[in-house]
Amino acid sequence: MQVAERIKEVRSELPEGVTLCAVSKYHPIEAVKEAYDAGQRIFGESREQEVRLKWETLPQDIEWHFIGHLQTNKVKYIAPFISLIQSVDSERLLDEIQKQAAKNSRIIDVLLEVHIAQEESKSGFNPDELTQLLASVNIGQRWPNVNLKGIMAMATFTDDETQIRSEFRRLMSYYRQLLEGPLAQQGITAEQFAIRSFGMSEDYKIAIDEGSNMVRIGSHIFGEREY
Repeated sequence: MQVAERIKEVRSELPEGVTLCAVSKYHPIEAVKEAYDAGQRIFGESREQEVRLKWETLPQDIEWHFIGHLQTNKVKYIAPFISLIQSVDSERLLDEIQKQAAKNSRIIDVLLEVHIAQEESKSGFNPDELTQLLASVNIGQRWPNVNLKGIMAMATFTDDETQIRSEFRRLMSYYRQLLEGPLAQQGITAEQFAIRSFGMSEDYKIAIDEGSNMVRIGSHIFGEREY
């Protein structure tokens, strides 16, 4: 099955209101172009050099999402064009995105990555730390060029669907706590903080069941990584 056929198959399975981010990291420009020609416009990348090359080469109406761990010293390279940084996992990174967004006279949309998996290797804010941070700063004054659009997370890499479902369920409970607590106190509404990006090729159907409205799917579309 070709990339275009896989794209159509995946999109046919997604309920209305669920957005597909096609994870094109480590896959060649030709594969991304095939997905683009099949109607896909949102792609996820995790290395600044790779996303810059693809942005320079491919059509300009593509929305590029950064989905990997982002080092602060790399923000300046993607700040001029990135549509959404999904993997914001620290206060320091928020500060740097603010700095680079202001330099480029942009407002950059971001998702706050929440650590819900059992693996310590996965990135993300500890929920308690994130709640405390959002309650302790004036978001609009501290990060005027950063637009908080929602949350992102990854479940534990396991075949145990019960565990995956439980982690996603806890994430949604935490998401509601943020909306009712520190975000409400700062005037940020559910419509503004609406994106819930969780679910990948292995678990996106469970994620949708549990409240995800953006899924990040790579291998189901592009096959295994080429390098």
